[in-house]
Amino acid sequence: MKTTQNTILVTGGSAGIGFETAKLLSEKGNHVIIIGRDNDRLQQASLKLKNVTAIVSDVSKAEDVINLVERLTNDFPQLNMIINNAGRAIIYNLAETNASAFEKAQDEMMTNYFSVVRLNELLLPQLKKQKEAAIVNVSSVVAFAPGITLPTYAASKAALHSYTQSLRVTLEDSNIKVFELMPPLVNTELSKDIGGVNGIPPLQVAEEFIHAWEKDEYEIHVGGTAQVYKLFLSSPEAAVKMMNANREKWAENK
Repeated sequence: MKTTQNTILVTGGSAGIGFETAKLLSEKGNHVIIIGRDNDRLQQASLKLKNVTAIVSDVSKAEDVINLVERLTNDFPQLNMIINNAGRAIIYNLAETNASAFEKAQDEMMTNYFSVVRLNELLLPQLKKQKEAAIVNVSSVVAFAPGITLPTYAASKAALHSYTQSLRVTLEDSNIKVFELMPPLVNTELSKDIGGVNGIPPLQVAEEFIHAWEKDEYEIHVGGTAQVYKLFLSSPEAAVKMMNANREKWAENK
């Protein structure tokens, strides 16, 4: 599809991967709508972008999403692309007493998976009206091989990966293309407690996405994700072992 003169919604667009992606897209001549929960951070982000609209909205809350979709339908009828980037990650150990695993999993599943399903479903009628349209779901390398530091975050991304594949096949004969962006560890605020400083910069993720999008590559393995995926295909057990190579060190620090 064309990569300029689109109207693109980016959830979680005020920082990290979402911000860097919004910046590159706006520089290519697209109108970008960034949404996030924190108004101050959202406004600060919008000052650094051009051709942007900032909307405060929490994708995990049904009322916010209904209001967002109504505004998009009325004010941006030309919307033809969604980048589902908003994420929630909680570090904990499943073996901990009183870990509240259910509550943490519920929180992560709502933001990382259920909210994506809901937003896509509500915006599909608008996307179907466009000549060309796209949905981009941002999952993770842990969709293939989970790590014990983020056990239910990994589960939510695995669910998102499976859903994205089903959605792509469902819409393959339509005007809507379905992409999945799968980063490895990225140096963002979200990942600082799990060694994010050692991850790749969010700009690299955004650049690799743009490059793949221009070539219609639907499953985008950024950086080290390609290596993990290759290992996963040959030995899922080895891939999980690789992702948890530092588990003893992490357990000691806990």
